[in-house]
Amino acid sequence: MRFFIVDDDPAIRSMLAQIIEDADLGVICGEAEDGMNIDLDFLEWKRVDILLIDLLMPKRDGIETVRELRGFNGKMVMISQIETKEMIAEAYSYGIEYYVTKPINRLEVISVLKKVKERLLLEQSIEGIQRSLQVLSGHTPAQASKKDAESESNLLSSTKFLLTELGMISENGSKDLLAIMDSLHQWEKENAGDNRFPSMKEIFIRVATLKLNTTDESQINKEVKAAEQRVRRAIYQALTHLASLGLTDYNNPKFETYAATFFDFVEVRKRMMELESKTDSTISTARINTKKFLFVLYFESKSRIGL
Repeated sequence: MRFFIVDDDPAIRSMLAQIIEDADLGVICGEAEDGMNIDLDFLEWKRVDILLIDLLMPKRDGIETVRELRGFNGKMVMISQIETKEMIAEAYSYGIEYYVTKPINRLEVISVLKKVKERLLLEQSIEGIQRSLQVLSGHTPAQASKKDAESESNLLSSTKFLLTELGMISENGSKDLLAIMDSLHQWEKENAGDNRFPSMKEIFIRVATLKLNTTDESQINKEVKAAEQRVRRAIYQALTHLASLGLTDYNNPKFETYAATFFDFVEVRKRMMELESKTDSTISTARINTKKFLFVLYFESKSRIGL
């Protein structure tokens, strides 16, 4: 992974570079002291994967720089000692993935960069899986229907957007959810006109069979149980994320849009109360309806792209 650091303080740049190298997160491919010194072509030439950029700089600040970097294919992390909600919201609206506060905390930096790195690797992995599935199924771009190929790609992109909105894209279970969305899409095409959808058991068995490429029942059952646990943990993370947003701002657009759509609001409220009282998450009383979440995610992903 290739990192580029933009900060007008050489001590901060040195500290961040040291943390990244010591934690074996990747390599530093360059540094700059102001946003004026970088643009899209420069970052592409440097093959930058993750850009760390300071908010306050003398010539062109972080917000303005990020605005100018629309179209950047990598990930961006904002660094600043300013933590106003308005400033953070503006940074996120322009594509910032995470926010690191000053003074720099080594553990916080490592935790944030690991999450960003995992998200980037996950997206790259999904793209690779999609290409591999096309080859393995014998459907090359020339053979497959252009409309079908586009709809599958758009559906997964729509799902990834929703998983990101729900704060769960970096969870291991997100890979399983994407595979389930693809499987449901395939099932719907194969059973056109059938109003019945597969049961939860059928869904997980189908995905596990495709993943393992085997008919061994013991292996499939083992993978099904593991996948169910990963999915439940990912969904629980989404519940916690939305509950946290609701506690901070009950009128938060994401909270208003997704909380009651993906979950029973009684359970969301339970999780909010647990967070407020700092209850141990391992003993949460909030219940998760996996089936509801899966089908809501599928239909929401479809509706976003007009399928």
